[in-house]
Amino acid sequence: MSESAFIVRVPEAEGPVGDLRRRFDASARLGVPAHITVLFPFMPPEQITDAVLRRARAALAPLASFTFRLSRVGRFAATAWLAPEPAQPFIALTQALVGAFPGFLPFRGEHAGVVPHLTVANGSREEAEIAAAELARVMQAHGAIDGVCDSVALLDNASGAWRERQVFALGARR
Repeated sequence: MSESAFIVRVPEAEGPVGDLRRRFDASARLGVPAHITVLFPFMPPEQITDAVLRRARAALAPLASFTFRLSRVGRFAATAWLAPEPAQPFIALTQALVGAFPGFLPFRGEHAGVVPHLTVANGSREEAEIAAAELARVMQAHGAIDGVCDSVALLDNASGAWRERQVFALGARR
């Protein structure tokens, strides 16, 4: 089944964590760039119309671009990730889209709250543990990754690989 997702691309993370992502996160091998998920899953790609794109643009346009830093390694059971600081602007992006599309909750509403993160490893507990240790060494050697969020991308995998369908610019930083 084809899916879509709203993400914030983090090209600054590709160099430091790209190899780990390709080893430990299947989505990286399917064309998903280093990113922080804003809303996944979204609607099936064939249901995304011009009206849907306009509604997404209207939901995101009032939000200002912002800077963030990735420096802390986090874990879920089978996932190793980097935490963006501050997290609140990413949560605001998610809330804006859920407000516009209340039928689409982050991760189908399976988790309480929203925990913004850049996934580096996803699969088994063992692989996530190995990846988290390697990620900690990479971050210690590289230092924090600074990024700018000035847009949100809508991706879909209707073609079998993930591709960018639309980019929504955020407002100027305040």
